[in-house]
Amino acid sequence: MSESLEPISVALKFGFLAVLYLFLMWIVRSAWKDLRRARDGGAGALIADEPGHLAAPQADATAMHSAADDVLADPIGGGEPRLVVEHAAGHPAGIAYDLSDGVTLGRGDVEIRLEDPFASGRHARIERQGSMLVVEDLGSTNGTFLNEEPLRGIQPLHHGDRIRIGDSEFSYLQD
Repeated sequence: MSESLEPISVALKFGFLAVLYLFLMWIVRSAWKDLRRARDGGAGALIADEPGHLAAPQADATAMHSAADDVLADPIGGGEPRLVVEHAAGHPAGIAYDLSDGVTLGRGDVEIRLEDPFASGRHARIERQGSMLVVEDLGSTNGTFLNEEPLRGIQPLHHGDRIRIGDSEFSYLQD
């Protein structure tokens, strides 16, 4: 009887080792991607030291503007921040949403509801951080894009920035 179970036991041991090997390779791959992302995209990203708060801004926040220059030259008090619809299902092009109090975008119970199959229930948030507005992806499935670059972490918004969620596209404007 024990002779008939021996091949099964050996197969289970090798199966377990194969699953363990794949798991370890997955961990190494994930760590490698995170390290590469921090090295490549870290110079342009603002890092959240705790949820909802930014650490010191780093140079070239969106590869187009300096976050530190934005704090000094373009405070929110200088004009009414708004999000203008370029194209989005269920929203007329050109309609503007006030961002003074911050907004959440998505398909669920949010301030700006998107009729977009590529949007998550709570997809992205725009909120005030000190003297600037920032945009943050809320762990969406398909991601949020700022100026056609995938949004990584919290990023400051600058006049003329474009935000894309699925097929919906918006412009950030400040008078």
